[in-house]
Amino acid sequence: MTDLLGLFSLRRRSIAVRLAVSAFLSSSAILLIAAWILTTLYRENTERAFDSRLLVFTNNLATDLVSPNDPESRTFSLGDPRFDLPLSGWYWQVGKPDAKPRDVRTSRSLVGVPLPPATDSEGKAGVGQIRQGYGRAQDGRLLRIMERDVDLGEEGRYTVRVAGPADEIVNDVDRFRNSLTITFGLLGLSLALTTLLQIRFGLAPLKKMRAALGAVRRGEADRITGTYPRDIAPLTGEVNLLIETNREILERARTQVGNLAHALKTPLSIIVNEVGASDAPEELAQKIREQAAVMRDQVNYHLDRARAAALAGTLGTSTEVEPALAGLVRTFGKIYRDKDIAYDVHVPPGLRFRGERQDFEEMVGNLVDNASKWAHARVAIRAEAVTKADYPHLVVAIEDDGPGLPPEARQAVLGRGRRLDESKPGSGLGLSIVADLATLYRGRFTLEQAALGGLRAVLEVPGDAPVGTTTH
Repeated sequence: MTDLLGLFSLRRRSIAVRLAVSAFLSSSAILLIAAWILTTLYRENTERAFDSRLLVFTNNLATDLVSPNDPESRTFSLGDPRFDLPLSGWYWQVGKPDAKPRDVRTSRSLVGVPLPPATDSEGKAGVGQIRQGYGRAQDGRLLRIMERDVDLGEEGRYTVRVAGPADEIVNDVDRFRNSLTITFGLLGLSLALTTLLQIRFGLAPLKKMRAALGAVRRGEADRITGTYPRDIAPLTGEVNLLIETNREILERARTQVGNLAHALKTPLSIIVNEVGASDAPEELAQKIREQAAVMRDQVNYHLDRARAAALAGTLGTSTEVEPALAGLVRTFGKIYRDKDIAYDVHVPPGLRFRGERQDFEEMVGNLVDNASKWAHARVAIRAEAVTKADYPHLVVAIEDDGPGLPPEARQAVLGRGRRLDESKPGSGLGLSIVADLATLYRGRFTLEQAALGGLRAVLEVPGDAPVGTTTH
């Protein structure tokens, strides 16, 4: 289960991470297998070289054994002083397989206990054949042992056995393994650096393409430009075609919305004018004018919503927040000049909203208007960029020092045309328009308690952080 989760998480990683991890795993496996094979081969070669030395001593003893001298007067000399040094690790012995220890001839270095056989009873070879293996000396030292049987006819069969310290083999193999580890470690580091350079070089066109798409999304370019490798050049062409198609569809939607607005508003204007010119009772005329105004507001509302729905997914459309907010503050400062409201605005330079300027001003304008309408003396506006799930968002918070709203009433005012206080002018569509537009842009609109004491409206929509700004 853990392996499946690890594989699934790797699939969601970037291409660079996937390539780096796969290269690391494959290179590590190859280096480990190669190190094991080389160490095994080196150990075999070292054992073979050590056995060759023991074989020379074994053959020399066998030659001395088959000499025509009297068995009691035979002398065995290998010409190596290590066989004369007690417990040196280099030993030899000659004797019959069933001979007692006192009847066995040994080197001076072998003190007390005879040498163990090179193999067990099931691994014995025939007369004249060589046997080798490992055994322990009386001091516990590991020995490499070689032996052969020599048949002397009437004298019987003798076993010649020579041993040397296996420490030489072990130490030699350990030195080789350490050198191999250092060499392969440096080789692995070189492979890792080379792989990272290859990944960086190979994925550079994708990084360039991502930057070009970001420029289109931010409205800095209307299409992907530049030269790309043959592998991804068709993809850039398809994306450019998609952008052009999207732009054409949106242009047709704008035209249709405009035609529909003209088709609906003109009859309404004619009805109002005809009622004013007719002899209809004033009460009836006033009622028709009121309902026509309501219809005009509803038509404007739904047409604006349809236009925003068509433009919400537009590629390459963005609005700079700072100048848009500055214009709104100047406008509402003049509208509510009699209240002498202090507007406190905090907006990072370069912050952008990914959408139409008209939609941004529609949303924020309704919120500033509502805050100014209920504020006593102060309205605070703060905008910032945040990142959620690796996706940039723009958060605009507008709060006032007015009476505020209880929690149960905050959701009610978002209903279309719902007004909790008829003493203030307006159609009651403002906050519902903000909520609808925020939803169309896949954003969020909430009402909270303000630190100033009144209402705090929080609008969260797609956005882009200023260049060099760290989002949170």
